[in-house]
Amino acid sequence: MPLDPTKHADWEIAEAAEANMKSVYQLGEELGLDKKELLPHGHYVAKIDYASVLRRLADRPNGKYVDVTAITPTPLGEGKSTSTIGLTQGLGKKGKKVIATIRQPSGGPTMNVKGGAAGGGLSQCVPLTPFSLGLTGDINAVINSHNLGMVALTSRMQHEFNYTDEQLAKRSLKRLDIDPRKVETKWVMDFCAQALRNIVIGLGNKDDGLMMHSGFAIAVSSEVMAILAVANDLKDMRERMGKMVLAYSKSGKPVTTEDLDVAGAMTAWMVDAINPNLMQTIEGQPVIVHAGPFANIAIGQSSIIGDRVALKMADYVVTESGFAADIGFEKFWNLKCRYSGLKPNAAVIVATIRALKCHGGAPIPVPGKPIPEEYKAENVGWVEKGCENLLHHINTVKASGVKPVVCLNHFYTDRDSEVAAVRRIVEASGARFALSKHWQYGGEGAVELADAVIDACNEEVDFKYLYELSTPLRERIDKIAKLSYGADGVDYSPEALTKAKAIEADPELSKLGTCMVKTHLSLSDNPNIKGVPKGWKLFVRDILTYQGAGFVVPVAGAIKLMPGTASDPAYRRVDVDVETGKVKGLF
Repeated sequence: MPLDPTKHADWEIAEAAEANMKSVYQLGEELGLDKKELLPHGHYVAKIDYASVLRRLADRPNGKYVDVTAITPTPLGEGKSTSTIGLTQGLGKKGKKVIATIRQPSGGPTMNVKGGAAGGGLSQCVPLTPFSLGLTGDINAVINSHNLGMVALTSRMQHEFNYTDEQLAKRSLKRLDIDPRKVETKWVMDFCAQALRNIVIGLGNKDDGLMMHSGFAIAVSSEVMAILAVANDLKDMRERMGKMVLAYSKSGKPVTTEDLDVAGAMTAWMVDAINPNLMQTIEGQPVIVHAGPFANIAIGQSSIIGDRVALKMADYVVTESGFAADIGFEKFWNLKCRYSGLKPNAAVIVATIRALKCHGGAPIPVPGKPIPEEYKAENVGWVEKGCENLLHHINTVKASGVKPVVCLNHFYTDRDSEVAAVRRIVEASGARFALSKHWQYGGEGAVELADAVIDACNEEVDFKYLYELSTPLRERIDKIAKLSYGADGVDYSPEALTKAKAIEADPELSKLGTCMVKTHLSLSDNPNIKGVPKGWKLFVRDILTYQGAGFVVPVAGAIKLMPGTASDPAYRRVDVDVETGKVKGLF
């Protein structure tokens, strides 16, 4: 019998469940993988040779495609990964051949306050320790690939500063005339290290590099990670890698990784990482893990390759988009689906009574501190008011033509009156509602959710993008801001406005997709404003260009690409049993 999640921590439940895991060989056999297509990393984790699978199953029809998104979360998260795993287990209980496709957790939140995104309770991805601590090394590959590009850039700048044109020519180099004030890219690491957001490099003498301002971003915000998420194959990845713009010359010409002769070596670091990872739920359904999180500062989607592989092997594929529908689903809808050519059959919007109360007027929970006492008291009025945020996200999903299913991620302390209020409001909006108790009961508790999703997938979908790639950039941003965020319009900093006009005038850049960077804690660009803010404009302070990934990246509000570590981070509770070598304290 599984452990009771009301009495045991997630890592304890996972450890107990891992005693009954299927081997990757059994998982591969159940999926119909050829032996050569399974690339084991131990007994319970493997990579999948995606190219072989896609060639062999090219003529097989795709399964049903379901995206899991959410309402605007509290800082504690609302169990979207838990619900993704729970729905997968629920579909398994219904006898469906199902695969979940989720993102690999970042070391930043794993060792900070949010946890590792393995799910929770009786709906988790296992084995927990490798999932949470590096898995098969994909994020390390992204870090090495990205930072190699920065090494190539900064070393070239040093050599150009120290050598004449003739001396450069003898070394088979041409002068790129890189402007140190126009370096667009920072270094990356996979922890939340606010002290490294802004640094000075090149201190010392001329052999120690060119002195300049620099900094670090978190690894999953790297353009290399975005390329891993959207690439369709290795050839596509190599082409995209060569288009990455790291800086600009003094005359304004972009300096790419291809110009620096480093794109090939950067891709070499990613050859193994491009193969998706195979794991399982606590109940033994296969889970494909690939690409990274953070839809607020990145694309935040599991990989196109992982989804394509899963769709050839399963009747239902349950994928997950980061954070709420305003950012995660919007990027799934207008970027991932556009680049993959895939169309979803349904979307699940995860909500909790806790988050609805937060949007309805309850005090905002603070990570690392006890949840305010107000959340323990029955308050239907707060829940009803908070449903305004839920209805906004329902309308965002409906705008894509996809059928929304609202999953109320149930916690055992939720009141029946509060649940009834959410059901009434959701059904009045024309969306499907499902109360799901997967956290407490696993797949058995998610059967109502599975039935609602199966029902939604049986309906026709009139899928359409919010904008065409021919739409001017500022018009696209305006559409996203008004529909997805509820803004009245958009304001720009002088720098962002200059960049927007230049992008719109460039025949190549004007055709790139739009990947917004915005806080996940509010529909607005202010994380402290809850519910559905009225009478505000989105402030775009900067615009980045990820030419390799195929994005223009408008940056809204004060959000940073390197999060900070809180005063009571998770690493304080992680330790190792020195007798057994087992890691404890992960969540």
